[in-house]
Amino acid sequence: MQLRMTNQREMILRELKKSKKHLTADQLYERVKKFMPRISLATVYRNLEILSDAAMIRKLEISGRQKRFDSELEDHDHIYCVQCHRIENLDIGGKEVDLGTIDTKGYEITGRRLEVTGLCPRCQKKLIKSKEKVKKGDSSMGCGCKTGVLSDEQKQVLEAMDKCDGPCASKDIAAATGLETKQVSCRITALKKKGYVESPVRCKYGITGEGKAALKA
Repeated sequence: MQLRMTNQREMILRELKKSKKHLTADQLYERVKKFMPRISLATVYRNLEILSDAAMIRKLEISGRQKRFDSELEDHDHIYCVQCHRIENLDIGGKEVDLGTIDTKGYEITGRRLEVTGLCPRCQKKLIKSKEKVKKGDSSMGCGCKTGVLSDEQKQVLEAMDKCDGPCASKDIAAATGLETKQVSCRITALKKKGYVESPVRCKYGITGEGKAALKA
């Protein structure tokens, strides 16, 4: 029986083809709702499954990731970036696996899927830059802490610890320095990597001998 093409299905199919990408249902929903404000995410999901079952689009199921959909029906494989989750078509140059040489355990083979993962060129460049920064001693943590130098805020944290009578908690250091607790936690993480801070008690921290020497330097 021929699939009836509703306005919703036509719009979903049109946006998928127009994107020339491997979109998720959520991404398609964001595109389609610009033209059909009243459409729901559940409707987009349902129609994508219907279009996939009717072989009008391809459904990609990447291990451990959200389903993607592809308007390209000609047989091809895909490569997936494990860092940014980008998916691209992969041309393996006709290097098909000969299933006739494999013990298929009595199964009737109806298809096969090759899943290739790696780092895309853009993520490789980011990784190289990150490694270069580490070599130069100029690497930064996500919160902005420089791991190669002792910042003013790190000094404040060390000084507060030095004045504590024994291990102290992040909230105590925050109260003594005027920093936010999240900022203190970030600085403590950087200082622990330098060997300036230890954690002898659960969720409490103390300055090490190296930390005391760093304050005097």
